[in-house]
Amino acid sequence: AVSLKYHAKDGNDYLFNLIDTPGHVDFSYEVSRSLAACEGCLLVVDATQGVQAQTISNLYMAIDHDLEIIPVINKCDMPNAMPEEVADEIIDLIGCKREEIILASGKTGMGVDEILEAVVERIPHPTGDDKAPLQALIFDSVFNSFRGIIAYFKIVNGVMHPGEKVRFINTKKEYLAEEIGVLKMDMIPRKELRTGDVGY
Repeated sequence: AVSLKYHAKDGNDYLFNLIDTPGHVDFSYEVSRSLAACEGCLLVVDATQGVQAQTISNLYMAIDHDLEIIPVINKCDMPNAMPEEVADEIIDLIGCKREEIILASGKTGMGVDEILEAVVERIPHPTGDDKAPLQALIFDSVFNSFRGIIAYFKIVNGVMHPGEKVRFINTKKEYLAEEIGVLKMDMIPRKELRTGDVGY
């Protein structure tokens, strides 16, 4: 998960909270947790391979979460790319229009600007209430031998500050949030995280 600022063509600055999920079907639980924390997703399909079984599985999860889906065909720079055939597969799968599909290449940077603008135009911003009691959705966690458990979460309602006690609803246990912050190329501490923020 990473947060980044984007200056859009409309002249406004936007904060993107992006979560990269594995595509493999073995990670479907991790994918479903990440999707629950999102308002939209990029459906990235390989131009050389087309729509695969795990792509369909993850797509259905995104539809179940009622997410805005932006279809992207990647690796369009490859000599064996089949963007027209893959676009037909995507249209059959999600019923989108051909002009809604973005052709891209992670290698050359083709389509990156179009993807970022599509995120601004098509994906709704998070909703919630800063004044409501704190509610957050944990979508991943890791254990660090120096820092302990690091949970990655999205704040659904309320505001969080470092040093506050948080209760985990599932286990009914309380913990001290020693440090909170946002994820960039590193963990950046913050004095508060508000509704819609994604952090640790």
